[in-house]
Amino acid sequence: MPSRLLNLGICALGAALVAASVASGSAAAQTIAITGGKVYPVSGPPIENGTVLIRDGKIVAVGANVTIPSDAEKVDASGKWVTPGLVNAETQLGLVEVGFGAGANESRARSTDGVTPDFASWDGLNPRSVLIPPAREGGVTSVMSTPVGGLIAGQSSMIDLYGDTRADMILRAPAAMIAGIGDAGGDGAPAKGQVVAKLRELLQDTRYYQKHVADFDRGQSRQLSASPAGLAAMVPVLEGKVPLLIDADQASDIQSVIDLQKEFGIKVIIGGGEEAWEVADRLAKAKIPVLAGAMSNIPISFSALGARQDNVALLRKAGVQVALIGNGGGDEELFNVRNIRYEAGNAVGYGLPWDDALKAITETPAEIFGVSDRIGSLQPGREANVVIWDGDPFEFATRAVAVYVRGQKQNDVSRQDLLTKRYETMPPSYGPKP
Repeated sequence: MPSRLLNLGICALGAALVAASVASGSAAAQTIAITGGKVYPVSGPPIENGTVLIRDGKIVAVGANVTIPSDAEKVDASGKWVTPGLVNAETQLGLVEVGFGAGANESRARSTDGVTPDFASWDGLNPRSVLIPPAREGGVTSVMSTPVGGLIAGQSSMIDLYGDTRADMILRAPAAMIAGIGDAGGDGAPAKGQVVAKLRELLQDTRYYQKHVADFDRGQSRQLSASPAGLAAMVPVLEGKVPLLIDADQASDIQSVIDLQKEFGIKVIIGGGEEAWEVADRLAKAKIPVLAGAMSNIPISFSALGARQDNVALLRKAGVQVALIGNGGGDEELFNVRNIRYEAGNAVGYGLPWDDALKAITETPAEIFGVSDRIGSLQPGREANVVIWDGDPFEFATRAVAVYVRGQKQNDVSRQDLLTKRYETMPPSYGPKP
């Protein structure tokens, strides 16, 4: 099929899915009482036969003896599990639809030097992405949507999978500045030392720019390594207001990040961290969070020769704050965002306590990116992002039977649903008719 026709088909399917799914987020404000389930607030111990009371999109009460208003819509969760909506801390959701075509990929800024700190990725966020419904169906209600590529990819946003506009969705922007050391050497790529030196130069130039803005504007400052807009975007990083999320797997690279944090006094986060367990004590001492997965122990590159599936468990045992992300190589950052709960299940299988695993895909990423006052736990005042499960959410056969985002029940129809429906009605035999 010609690519133009394929793109038109994708757009048509997207419009149909939006019509079926977006309407669920436009219901009038109401009071909802989810009763009878085993409630996992995350911020406290589980509550048997608990109630979660929601009013006007916010949680107003959680407990075993909650008074239910007479006008509340009652949702019976008896025999089921009730958790906060899941949070996936590393995705490209809303930025990428397919890998080609105009407007299909808004995750990568174009530049000659790979340094684009002024790239605000959420300006290209698509609230009507056809990839949002399947993520929500899997219990994911909030994600970090991140740009990719280069030394400094740009600024990310933390969003709720809710609403029909970017303003509706955004919880915090910028939530982090995204950087990457990555694999170096060979094929004309710069050596690791050169990459780290360039990152250090950028931070030094930002410090200089911060102190000499007036001189810079008059053209009386020394030459700097980034544009005025880029340096201005880096100032909040230098001030500690926005964390610098650096993708680094090799233990020596992670040590370089620790050194940068100490040198500049900035907040840093390690992304990937395949060999982070080797420097777990140093990460804990420096109070540097790690975003890591538990699906793979395959050394996919020289920088990940020390990869192991109990990485997350070892980091937590050392006292490192860890949020789970996908690392199984199955497109978990986009088409399989919903698989984050399987990362948690695998982490439990390799030694991470169950409660820590749930926290690693709810409250911890919310804490790391500064939105724990809004999402990540079932507490009064938080957004009513709530999921009702028919069993342990980490079990493969478990399904989310109801998903609420900001108090609105989502009635999604995904491409997977449409395909399932189609093939359920297909004849059992494709051979010639007798």
